[in-house]
Amino acid sequence: MLIGWFDRVVLHTAARSLEVFPSVIAVDQKGLRTTNMKHYEVEILDAKTKEKLCFLDKVEPNATIGEIKSMFHRTHPQWYPARQSIRLDPKGKSLKDEDVLQHLPVGTTATFYFRDLGAQISWVTVFLTEYTGPLVIYLLFYFRVPFIYAPKYDFTTSKHWVVHLACMCHSFHYVKRLLETLFVHRFSHGTMPLRNIFKNCTYYWGFAAWMAYYINHPLYTPPIYGEQQIRLALILFLFCQIGNFSIHIALRNLRPPGSKTRKIPYPTKNPFTWIFLLVSCPNYTYELGSWLGFTLMTQCLPVAFFTLVGFIQMTVWAKGKHRSYLKEFRDYPPLRSPILPFVL
Repeated sequence: MLIGWFDRVVLHTAARSLEVFPSVIAVDQKGLRTTNMKHYEVEILDAKTKEKLCFLDKVEPNATIGEIKSMFHRTHPQWYPARQSIRLDPKGKSLKDEDVLQHLPVGTTATFYFRDLGAQISWVTVFLTEYTGPLVIYLLFYFRVPFIYAPKYDFTTSKHWVVHLACMCHSFHYVKRLLETLFVHRFSHGTMPLRNIFKNCTYYWGFAAWMAYYINHPLYTPPIYGEQQIRLALILFLFCQIGNFSIHIALRNLRPPGSKTRKIPYPTKNPFTWIFLLVSCPNYTYELGSWLGFTLMTQCLPVAFFTLVGFIQMTVWAKGKHRSYLKEFRDYPPLRSPILPFVL
């Protein structure tokens, strides 16, 4: 009787403890240790005004920033997750969606700061719009539709075969980009600010029109060294186009579908990827080579200027990615340069 009475007291006390502290004790899958599973309180403030926008109670310790964005979206439907920038500091960097709450330097009451990134648009839509424009615009000049050149040249064709070759190369380049956007690229970020599409389209569409106007002009003259220069340029162009495509395939294979995993890219059995031994962003290296080939083929000043501007922009991107690789991977190959082997 005494033993039964004692057992009932122990069980009653244990039950009362669990009622009072329902989430304090948790056993891992193997039952080897106990962990504190205390919930977090999350407050989200406006990064500019410091006004409290949202308070979230009983947030799980293993909740990600992406999940917190979804919770915030329920209380503020106008700010969907892709539009949100959540930070630890008003002027700090945005936290990644995969960052886990309990791994961040915050207390049990976590304070985050919100910034509105503005209306967003998917990267796929941006790329399709950017690349369709140059393809169509160039063909309008190639076929010499009315109101571009003098009326007597409407729908006439050039007598120089390099003009037709240039059109094929230009069209091939942008058709390749469109197909890669649809079937090859895997984007680490799903969206970008809507305002960027106007800037990007102005750049691509404007340069396409400028180049096409002079290459397809009735008074255009072929390169000074004739067929030999054109053939050399064509070889360079096609070589770099194949190389660029090979790099895009190699980068695609590094990232499983639907993930944001980042790995160090290494050469594969494809010889075009061996440049990874020396360069962090060989897709930009091959892209530069393609436009150098097109410049040599057409011997056209607007093409040369487009190549120069593109090289400057790709160098900025390549340096940023190179720094990111060095920061993220301690064993990153030290011999690599951002875009040009041993130079830049």
